[in-house]
Amino acid sequence: MKTWLTQHRAALTLALRRLRAAPLNSLLSILAIGIALALPSGGYLLLSNLQRLAQKAAPTPRLSLFLSIDSDRRTASELGVRLKAHAGISSYIFLPREQTLARMKKNEGLGDVIDALGHNPFPDAYAITPASSAPEAMEALAAELRGWPKVEHIQIDSAWVRRLDALLNLGRSGLALLAALLGGGLVAITFNTIRLQVLTQRAEIEVSRLLGATDAFIRRPFHYFGALLGLAGGLAAWLIVSLATLALRGPVNQLGQLYALNFDLATLGPVEACWLLFAATLLGLGGAAISLRQHLKQH
Repeated sequence: MKTWLTQHRAALTLALRRLRAAPLNSLLSILAIGIALALPSGGYLLLSNLQRLAQKAAPTPRLSLFLSIDSDRRTASELGVRLKAHAGISSYIFLPREQTLARMKKNEGLGDVIDALGHNPFPDAYAITPASSAPEAMEALAAELRGWPKVEHIQIDSAWVRRLDALLNLGRSGLALLAALLGGGLVAITFNTIRLQVLTQRAEIEVSRLLGATDAFIRRPFHYFGALLGLAGGLAAWLIVSLATLALRGPVNQLGQLYALNFDLATLGPVEACWLLFAATLLGLGGAAISLRQHLKQH
């Protein structure tokens, strides 16, 4: 166990020494990786902030439940008790038919028409706020409520939710494609960097083989080099995204105030930052492994 730890510590020390040996090349590689990772990270952050903004700016989706015209107030009260006990309903407001009639009479041109009817044509209704604003959940709730007695019609206010959900899904798909492409670019950067390192250290590798070194022993410092390169690129990406967020926070707040929105631009949280660093390290390690496998097969 001690020998294994000693070997890994020695490989890590050697990888750090090789990074410091060519500071300009290492810095440029780290910067290239950081920019490549900052684009999907910034896109993810943009989608998250847009979703938060849409939830703040858009009205809460509701269902409108209309009772049959011949329903009495007792039936409406019993229905209210059932709505209150329903787990899928967050809140509701009862809209008595008399209140609806009075409100409609105030509309220009409708008062005379309603008076000519001689009776109240409006039913009792409930404005329902569902516990979940997901379109599928609202559709399922509406289908259930339609089966209740004396329920004449259910109107779903979920069109904007569906549009927003479709736009966010499109954004996520585009972001996943961008992340895959730039992840491939990160592997290519690490591949070429490790290839140059291998070519530079060719004589050292040959001497190590003549002395009986295994392929695992030869690979280990280069694996650490690729992982460190990816980790440093991930830190650069996190720094780029954080600085960009801080730079845009003031203008975004000013724009939000013009629309009476108290919106604060969020940055990458600790969990997202850890995932970014993990992915960057893994991609750097993958690029190094591919490059070494090709070189060791050729030689």
